Amino acid sequence: MIVLAGTIGAGKSSLAKALGEHLKTDVFYEAVDNNPVLDLYYQDPQKYAFLLQIYFLNKRFESIKMAYRQDNNVLDRSIFEDELFLTLNYKNGNVTKTELEIYQDLLANMLEELDGMPKKRPDLLVYIDVSFETMLSRIAQRGRSFEQIENQEGLKDYYAQVHDEYPDWYKNYNISPKLRIDGDSIDFVNNPEHLDEVLGQIDNELKKLDLL
Repeated sequence: MIVLAGTIGAGKSSLAKALGEHLKTDVFYEAVDNNPVLDLYYQDPQKYAFLLQIYFLNKRFESIKMAYRQDNNVLDRSIFEDELFLTLNYKNGNVTKTELEIYQDLLANMLEELDGMPKKRPDLLVYIDVSFETMLSRIAQRGRSFEQIENQEGLKDYYAQVHDEYPDWYKNYNISPKLRIDGDSIDFVNNPEHLDEVLGQIDNELKKLDLL
């Protein structure tokens, strides 16, 4: 099981799709396009932040349970990043301390449940590290109206906060082996040769772990 990680617009879904085709395995995607809360969150973060993160947590728990039951698969984002977003919303005053603590207890209970699954952890986490400028460019490129900084005051500042949280998150992640991909110098989203390079890096890491 390969788990992808990275900030909004890093290219996780693009790489997940390519990895699934490359490894001939299933891909579990983040619940975005049919998410009934996401657009509401961008309109009113203070009202919908807690609901949005509970929605994501439930969907990611469902996905990772299904993934843990199979031999080979790819997740384009996982449950392990979720607390980063709610904590940031807490810092911004969008959720209360009580909501944060309830969420943390729920997440801890869910992770304990995963201990009883056939797999105990992902086999590899692939972190896509991109600059803030690349992050904004990719968000604009995929064209979701509710994500565009031109449409909403303060959204660019929020994106900067999310971007700045990731280096420490990746540094502290210790649940599985991990691999960092330089998403700036290697534009695997738009350049097929760069994509082949990234897939080669992941193949080499899987071989080191005796998984390929």
